[in-house]
Amino acid sequence: MSEARKIAAILVSDVVGYSRLAGVDEDRTLARLRALRSDLIDPTISVHHGRIVKRTGDGSVIEFRSVVDAVRCALEVQRTMVERNAGVPPERRIEFRVGIHLGDVVEEADGDLMGDGVNIAARVEGVCEPGGICLSEDAYRQVRDRVKEEFADLGDRELKNIARPIRVYAVKIGSESGAQALPASPPDNKKPPRLSFVVLPFVNLSNDPAQDYFADGVTENLTTELTRVRNSFVIARNTAFSYKGRHLDVRQIGRELNVRYVLEGLGATGWR
Repeated sequence: MSEARKIAAILVSDVVGYSRLAGVDEDRTLARLRALRSDLIDPTISVHHGRIVKRTGDGSVIEFRSVVDAVRCALEVQRTMVERNAGVPPERRIEFRVGIHLGDVVEEADGDLMGDGVNIAARVEGVCEPGGICLSEDAYRQVRDRVKEEFADLGDRELKNIARPIRVYAVKIGSESGAQALPASPPDNKKPPRLSFVVLPFVNLSNDPAQDYFADGVTENLTTELTRVRNSFVIARNTAFSYKGRHLDVRQIGRELNVRYVLEGLGATGWR
C-alpha cells in the first residue's frame, strides 16, 4: 500500500454539543445537518477548492490548496450560520467550531490523510468558541497579511497528545460579510431598491407539524441564495419569520419593509 508525504492546509470542524442535540431530537438534528451540508457546506468547500477527506459523525476533515482558501471557506460558512441561527432558540442552534493548520501529512492510497498535520488541526479546533475559527501559528503566518479580518492571539496552548505547545490565533469574525441580509430597519428612502426582496416563511402543506422545519429550510435556502445576487437587498431571516402565521397582504408587507419583491409559497409577487 503506497503513501506519500506532503504539506497541506487542513481544516477540521465539528458541531458544538452534537450529542445533546441528537439526544433531544436525533432525526431532526440529522436532517438539519444533512441539509446544511448539501446546500451550504459542500458547495462552499468546492468554491474554495477544498477536498473532503472524511467525515466522522458530526465532524469533518477537509484539505485545501492554501490556508487562505481554508480561512475564506470557514468565514463564509460561519457567517452564514449566524444568519441561519437568527431567531432559533440557543438550545436548538447548530454551531460549528473550526480549526486550521498548515503542516506535514501522510496521504494514504485511498486519499485519507494522517499525521501531526491532521492531529494539530483537530486539537486547535477543540479550543475554539462556538461559531469560531482558530488557526495554528503556522497557518496564521500564511494569512495574516492576506485577509482583511483581524486575529486575537490566544497564546501558547498545551494540546492533548501534541509534543510541543502550539500558539493559537482566533479569527475576529466581523458582523459584515459578502451576504447582505439586512435587519428589520428598512432604508430611509421611500422608494424600495430595484433588487430588494423578502422571502416569507413557506407553508407546511402536509398534515404533519413535525415537517415545519422542511418548509423553514426552503425559506432559509432561498434567502441565502438571494443574498448572493450582486447589489441585492435581502431582508434577514429573523425579520421574515416574524410574519409567520400572519395573514397580511403582500403589498402591506412590501411597504412595511420597503422591498420591491415579496416571495411566498412557490412564486414571487412584484408589488410595485
